[in-house]
Amino acid sequence: MATQQRPFHLVVFGASGFTGQFVTEEVAREQVSPERTSHLPWAVAGRSREKLLRVLERAAMKLGRPTLSSEVGIIICDITNPASLDEMAKQATVVLNCVGPYRFYGEPVIKACIENGTSCIDISGEPQFLELMYWKYHEKAAEKGVYIIGSSGFDSIPADLGVIYTRNKMNGTLTAVESFLTISSGPEGLCVHDGTWKSAVYGFGDKSNLKKLRNESDMKPVPIVGPKLKRRWPISYCRELNSYSIPFLGADVSVVKRTQRYLHENLEQSPVQYAAYINVGGITSVIKLMFAGLFFLFFVRFGIGRQLLIKFPWLFSFGYFSKQGPTQKQIDASSFTMTFFGQGFSQGVSPVKNKPNIRICTQVKGPEAGYVSTSIAMVQAAMILLNDASDLPKAGGVFTPGAAFSRTKLIDRLNEHGIEFSVISSTEV
Repeated sequence: MATQQRPFHLVVFGASGFTGQFVTEEVAREQVSPERTSHLPWAVAGRSREKLLRVLERAAMKLGRPTLSSEVGIIICDITNPASLDEMAKQATVVLNCVGPYRFYGEPVIKACIENGTSCIDISGEPQFLELMYWKYHEKAAEKGVYIIGSSGFDSIPADLGVIYTRNKMNGTLTAVESFLTISSGPEGLCVHDGTWKSAVYGFGDKSNLKKLRNESDMKPVPIVGPKLKRRWPISYCRELNSYSIPFLGADVSVVKRTQRYLHENLEQSPVQYAAYINVGGITSVIKLMFAGLFFLFFVRFGIGRQLLIKFPWLFSFGYFSKQGPTQKQIDASSFTMTFFGQGFSQGVSPVKNKPNIRICTQVKGPEAGYVSTSIAMVQAAMILLNDASDLPKAGGVFTPGAAFSRTKLIDRLNEHGIEFSVISSTEV
């Protein structure tokens, strides 16, 4: 990707936000990575110079790099000022957009990036925003030759690339995958910053518009290969993982489906059916989550209910979400494992009227999901955009991670940086 004319290869927009701080640290690590063969000029961007400097100073202390603040550019810009966004975009090859909820703040950044010939990566887990941006901007981005890639954090790189990895490792045709997410925590438990909670509240509160958007798109269905993947009950028991599970309500299913459509329509690959679940442990956790879920689904239907959910995240989420976010101890003790159970057909066996005769189990494991793994995934996706442009889709456009990166070395890069993909078992039935 052409970087010569731009002062900065990467700009972290929203660097002083909760997630932005982690992304800033990760770019700083990448800047001095032993594998780097070239200079990586980068900048942080946001409304307050003071806050941006504080983030750089904190990263400098954490990484033992006292001169970091003087090595990084600072750009002052505001989401409500389009001219300032244009100025930021003109100075960057790739913008890492960390400012959410994206349904409110994402579009002006994408618009500025496309108009100024700049690629953009975000970490949105909001299906409505992601799908709307595709319909509004895919052709414009393609005309400009820029790449707009959403959901490039924990939502949804492990799931999207995990399905692609599973397909690549199966000796035959993969037709269906179920993923089960397990989040592990230390003695101080789990906590998520309320930015994620707000995105969920607004997303569920407005889900009728997502349905409307999908109906209006009027896309022909992707063919189902092999037996149709059956949905599990809202609470089901996964024997292989010895845990109760519930459907995972993040962006993963939306993103994986869009990727599978792209791979089928553009690369003529056999589409994979997909369902996502999250493990919740024993029966006590199931009861607790049921109550939290019922409260959430009741209150999210009304304007005043949404206000209450946003004002008191800790109360309504039974302590899982807070305005302060997790402590460093909680982050350090947390990790995730995503286990994929796939089925398909060996070479020469037709999926028509036959039962699947191959099963495969793969895993993606990594450090704390929401901030550490998200930052690693986002920054490594940006490195692919900068260094491996020849393996990306030929024209630009608005893409899912799987559509953009399926033929790149992103999985290898993630393996090198602590997000590990592996095959657990593969058997012919």
